[in-house]
Amino acid sequence: MAGVGGAFGGSRSLQPVPPEKGVFPLDHFGECKEVMREYMECLKQHGNQSDKCRDIAKKYLQCRMDRNLMAPQNLSELGFDSASSGGKVASDQQSADAAAAAGADGSSTSTMNRREAKGFIAGVNPR
Repeated sequence: MAGVGGAFGGSRSLQPVPPEKGVFPLDHFGECKEVMREYMECLKQHGNQSDKCRDIAKKYLQCRMDRNLMAPQNLSELGFDSASSGGKVASDQQSADAAAAAGADGSSTSTMNRREAKGFIAGVNPR
């Protein structure tokens, strides 16, 4: 006999929350696959340092927007400086982080580089 929580024991009163950006359809037809592969190869060549591949990331996002695989959005709202063609990040926070990471000896090792040196990988659950 099923209890109050349902057949599988879970509460049925919780409703799922949609993602903040809405639907992000998969690229079933491979319309942006070549740019995605170019980005993945760039990450591989640069030891997963995404800042070295920002221009390709920008190109990939633009490809998705052009093909209605994501909602059109100003690239500056996605962290890209619209004035530069190199895809520099438009972020005062990043500048502040770099200044805070500079040691007393004037070195400019960023917080992220220190975390990566300890084995941190973005998007990977440490458990």
